[in-house]
Amino acid sequence: MAVTRTDLDRLDLKLLMLLQENNLQTAEELAERVGLSPTSCLRRLRRLRENGAIISDVSIISPSVAGKRVTSIVLVALEQEQLDLLHTFKNRMSAYPEVTQCYYVTGSADFILVVNTGSMEEYGAFTERAFFPDKNIKSFNTYVSMQTVKFTTRINLDVS
Repeated sequence: MAVTRTDLDRLDLKLLMLLQENNLQTAEELAERVGLSPTSCLRRLRRLRENGAIISDVSIISPSVAGKRVTSIVLVALEQEQLDLLHTFKNRMSAYPEVTQCYYVTGSADFILVVNTGSMEEYGAFTERAFFPDKNIKSFNTYVSMQTVKFTTRINLDVS
């Protein structure tokens, strides 16, 4: 079962906040900042990774470095929401490298996707592969980002 906030103590939460700022900090640096020994800090970090509190340790690169200058937010409505059709759509979207985020949501759309492509032509080709052949897609609406005002993967843990 996934770990919840109630499973974590204040030191765990502090470590998680610090790692969200910079996950390249050494155990010694982290231990000093939270008031633990490096060994105790490493033990906590191992536990946080094993229990799923830490999903992944990654470096986030700029989309422009990858040549992906067009960020599109796409709202997708399905014709039918049968369980097998939902699984099929989720699996298909998960397989496209252009889709960097996929959310199953409430409201008038069934899914919200974030799609990164190098150009509008590339996005058009993506829609022809991903959406038009799928008879269960009722509609999709695309919103092209003109500017990224805020982007973060940091989750506020309200640690005082």
